[in-house]
Amino acid sequence: MEIDIREAVPEDAANLLEALDIIRKESDFLTMDETDTEISEQWQAAHLANLYESSNNVLLLALDGEKIVGTASIHADQHRRISHIGDIGISILKAYQGVGIGRVLFSELVQWAKESGRIFRLQLTVQKRNTKAIQLYKQNGFTVEAEMERGAIDADGNFLTVYMMSKMID
Repeated sequence: MEIDIREAVPEDAANLLEALDIIRKESDFLTMDETDTEISEQWQAAHLANLYESSNNVLLLALDGEKIVGTASIHADQHRRISHIGDIGISILKAYQGVGIGRVLFSELVQWAKESGRIFRLQLTVQKRNTKAIQLYKQNGFTVEAEMERGAIDADGNFLTVYMMSKMID
């Protein structure tokens, strides 16, 4: 299996929405829910165009041929005083988990942040029960800054504890 990593472009909109819908259904570790399926292909394409032109936002795709099997993003605000903070999100199709795609995507995000000259703090939240992700983040220099009780709710309505983790980019 050969996986290619590249930045998302507007033409990826339909395939991206399809992949994200599958990932949303497969994982209870993500914040995506059924409201994310209400996004139109046109809106997604416009959003991808804006991301592509942004100097402090990026969406990377992991592709097996033409199939999107994973995504990784850095989202930063446009307000000057916080535009240096990038929130990270990573999601991978279940069939492609455990083979190193997350590690590669994560590494690419950190490298992109370093090269951007705009992002100087990366941060994320992760459910405390998602031990594999926490291990990956710690291996990449992220530290736990806070433990947040009731930081998320699972599909059954139970409160979950989440960690706020960060890494400074120099």
